[in-house]
Amino acid sequence: MSSLAGKIEMINGPVIRGVEMTGFKMREMVTVGHKKLIGEIIAIDGDEGTVQVYEETEGLRKGEEILSTGKPLSLKLGPGMLGNMFDGIQRPLKKIKDVHGSFIPEGIGLISIDEEKLWEVAFQVSEGDYVKQGQIFGTVEETPLITHKLLVPIGVEGKVTWRIVAGEYNINKVLLKVTDLKGKEHEVKMHQEWPVRTQRPVAERLQIDKLLITGQRVLDIFFPIAKGGTAAIPGGFGTGKTMTQHQLAKWSDADIIVYVGCGERGNEMTEVLEDFPKLIDPKSNRPIMERTVLIANTSNMPVAAREASIYTGITMAEYFRDMGYHVAVMADSTSRWAEALREISGRLEEMPAEEGYPAYLPSRLAQFYERAGYVQALSGDPGSITVIGAVSPAGGDFSEPVTENTKRFVNVFLGLDKELAYSRHYPAINWLNSYSGYSEMIQRYYEKELGENIEEIRKKMLSILYEESKLLEIVLLVGEDVLPDDQRLILEIARVIKIGFLQQNAFHKEDTYVPLKKQIEMLKTIELLYNRGLQGVKRGIPISIIRNSELYEEIIKMKYTISNDNIEKIQGLNAKINDFYNQLESEYSA
Repeated sequence: MSSLAGKIEMINGPVIRGVEMTGFKMREMVTVGHKKLIGEIIAIDGDEGTVQVYEETEGLRKGEEILSTGKPLSLKLGPGMLGNMFDGIQRPLKKIKDVHGSFIPEGIGLISIDEEKLWEVAFQVSEGDYVKQGQIFGTVEETPLITHKLLVPIGVEGKVTWRIVAGEYNINKVLLKVTDLKGKEHEVKMHQEWPVRTQRPVAERLQIDKLLITGQRVLDIFFPIAKGGTAAIPGGFGTGKTMTQHQLAKWSDADIIVYVGCGERGNEMTEVLEDFPKLIDPKSNRPIMERTVLIANTSNMPVAAREASIYTGITMAEYFRDMGYHVAVMADSTSRWAEALREISGRLEEMPAEEGYPAYLPSRLAQFYERAGYVQALSGDPGSITVIGAVSPAGGDFSEPVTENTKRFVNVFLGLDKELAYSRHYPAINWLNSYSGYSEMIQRYYEKELGENIEEIRKKMLSILYEESKLLEIVLLVGEDVLPDDQRLILEIARVIKIGFLQQNAFHKEDTYVPLKKQIEMLKTIELLYNRGLQGVKRGIPISIIRNSELYEEIIKMKYTISNDNIEKIQGLNAKINDFYNQLESEYSA
């Protein structure tokens, strides 16, 4: 602990201005006042320094001390993070509740992961071995689903001159002593500290070419998210942002989920807390919490901690990525984070930009999304961070600054539509204003997994939906009867695509998660229905006969009636389509 001390000169909510702070550093963590509130220096001007405080500042007085800690705001990264729930600066909420009750008191300090729990350590290095930064030197079975790989801290490289015997230890026990080339000895523990605002180094950034499988048809086929990619889910109130992220957290094939509830309502985070421990991981039949970290900073918690929460989440994700895991970060929502930036900026009396947001909003968003990626870690293993950020534009206006700037830095844009949501079409992703920049990048992945190129059928189905939107404008003016039969067929097929394919029931056991193979087979069946119907129209068969309501309903309901374990049944449905249209054509050609 440093002996530097300043004094409080001015208090403005979470923003404190101090004097006698010449020796302090930017981004340094400090303790403020008699309660030792945790804060971070965000500006220094000569003798004056500005501190944002991550706790409630009620009761602070002018003249109280600001003490230096000599280090930036950092996280303790080690065993004990998975299955846990933290606030925006990595304080464990369950432990706080057990000790202090339902509300977080001020001045409890920067407690983090459990320092007393014993973990069984197995080593992969011995005395005399040469180790490099980021290398895996041992393992801990943190949960039945995830092996925690112990990493040599960044900046430590040299010969292992001492190693403890394998056994059970807490996170503060010295496990190795490493002597570098200059003869300096470094103690290596089970945990390491890392500043939240500093990106962890990697060996190499790799090409993004693998699909993040979500089991959600509208995503996996139409608007795919790649492992190591970035996605935004903007939508107004009630359009299903949180529900969509819950589905991705439950079903995506990421190894680890980091869920950041940033400024959300308390009842939404309560729902997450109650739901996640009950959820079973489909791949292992184990609780999904065994591979999940929850970070909750609800709207009634200090605003400055909300600003720090997404950095806390992405730093944890980078740590697991460095072990060679594929991590998905759910940030819900970046709009609340941007509002925290705006509030702090206003208290700092900075010049506001569009809608009162600070001028540095775009660069902060870019810094956050830039930390996603598919990389080769320093350990030599490939790992990835996929960032999926929800955006909550006021009134569903996608032209507001947070949505517009987020759009610049993400490759997948999943615009949620309130009309779809209010008509109970979920996920309420509007296929007309959503897009994915990864479709062509991951074509080889589809070819390898499915044995075929799906880009052609994807474009064909999207073109039918685009055509339908144009035709509906005509129908509203003059009615459907004036349209030629081929255009009326497009309206019918578009309905099948929307209800039978894009709409997905999160509460139905067969429909909540759909394997990639079944998704493409379903789409090929809809394409067959369209092709055979179009052939019939060209032969002069009336649309009223081509559109067999019983057959169409059977195709719409195949998502429920054909189980994920019995995809072969779709071939029977294809045969039924062919039989129906073969008979129809023979009758009309006779």
